[in-house]
Amino acid sequence: MTNESVPAQPSSVSGPDPEQGARVVADDRAHLFHSWAAQGSVNPIPVAGASGRHFWDYSGKRYLDFSSQFINLNIGHAHPKVVAAIKEQADQICMIASTFANDKRGEAARLIAELAPADLNRVFFTNGGAEANEHAVRMARIHTGRAKILAAYRSYHGGTSTAISLTGDPRRWANEQSGSASGNVSHFFGPYLYRSHFHATTEAEECERALAHLEQVVAFEGPSTIAAIMLETVVGTAGILVPPAGYLQGVRELCDRHGILLIADEVMSGFGRTGAWFAVDHWGVSPDLITFAKGVNSGYVPLGGVIISDQVHETFQNVAYPGGLTYSGHPLACAAAVATITAMKEEGIIENAARVGADIIGPGLRKIAEGHPSVGEVRGLGVFWAVELVRDRETREMLVPYAAGGELTRPVDDVVAACKERGLWPVYNFNRVHVVPPCTITDEEAREGLAILDEALNEADKYVV
Repeated sequence: MTNESVPAQPSSVSGPDPEQGARVVADDRAHLFHSWAAQGSVNPIPVAGASGRHFWDYSGKRYLDFSSQFINLNIGHAHPKVVAAIKEQADQICMIASTFANDKRGEAARLIAELAPADLNRVFFTNGGAEANEHAVRMARIHTGRAKILAAYRSYHGGTSTAISLTGDPRRWANEQSGSASGNVSHFFGPYLYRSHFHATTEAEECERALAHLEQVVAFEGPSTIAAIMLETVVGTAGILVPPAGYLQGVRELCDRHGILLIADEVMSGFGRTGAWFAVDHWGVSPDLITFAKGVNSGYVPLGGVIISDQVHETFQNVAYPGGLTYSGHPLACAAAVATITAMKEEGIIENAARVGADIIGPGLRKIAEGHPSVGEVRGLGVFWAVELVRDRETREMLVPYAAGGELTRPVDDVVAACKERGLWPVYNFNRVHVVPPCTITDEEAREGLAILDEALNEADKYVV
């Protein structure tokens, strides 16, 4: 996968301009309020341009994007077919309300439904993933007549009120304390063999015991009170946790037994990230609702949505759905989605993600692990990988404690700084570095990024006991 039609650097960028970069940062710091950050500590890099798998600042320094920005730039920066589609749509019509039929809106919905499991045939468009999860929960509650949702502790589902309540990671805490989170959510432990909550030693044991635990949670919470179980098919921000064989099938069976809906959050894992159109494809499981965003059009224009099964759709056949958005199915966003999905098919981008993950990233990370005592485990699928860092391989003590801040994060901060210094832009969370490049990554670029990460992990090794 070379995507050779994308230039190394657009001709519109004339060259380094540090003074302009300083002005960009000055405006940012004077007027922007940043998410998930103490405002006084924000120090953003001003980005001058981007193309393919790289972006660069106003000093001319280039970075290999191993973050896909917010793990959403699946097709890479400035893909010419997607950019052209947005321009063409802008010339035709920029905005039309969702009460009207629009060619790109309908085509995008059809293409997405065709990629989903068999009986998920309708799409409700949102502006992003958090809204998609909000609406999926609303649909599930109305369809079942029940209020409660179960979600995993190791999860992230978005920053809006219901989505942050579903979230298991520590970002939920402050929102609960402030009263910003909504209720009727209970959490459970999903499978995670490396740090097994169930004292398992094999994938089969972890699967069996995780399902038994979930069954107990359902029993104690009351099956007749539970509208849905929501889970990330492959857990993203909270660890890139690939479920063991049989787990998703077991959750599906448990839901069917009790009339509970299964909601698969594929906001991060969908549209090629795992080397399949949807991560559920790896296990042949059909949820009742699938939420998506990010990779559907690589975030070129904000878009998310819910893919709805025929059974859930029937609930609203003669009863109005009590929800909507001004920008649902925005024509520019849908045109970008049509172009993205079409390019992914024509250029073999899904296949590229699967191959690079299996042949280069996976083997490369396992080799890196052998040379660094700070690496406890590597895991992933496609272009969706995590490197888990430890102080002690025997005890598996985390290099950075869970929910740590301040100086406690120094060991991973040092690794990240070493990556950036060498021109690699990574993603990290607590004691993990995530390897999540665009699905268009070339073999050479993947090897280049892994080589930089290999060098940077020497910083983590200094903290090993």
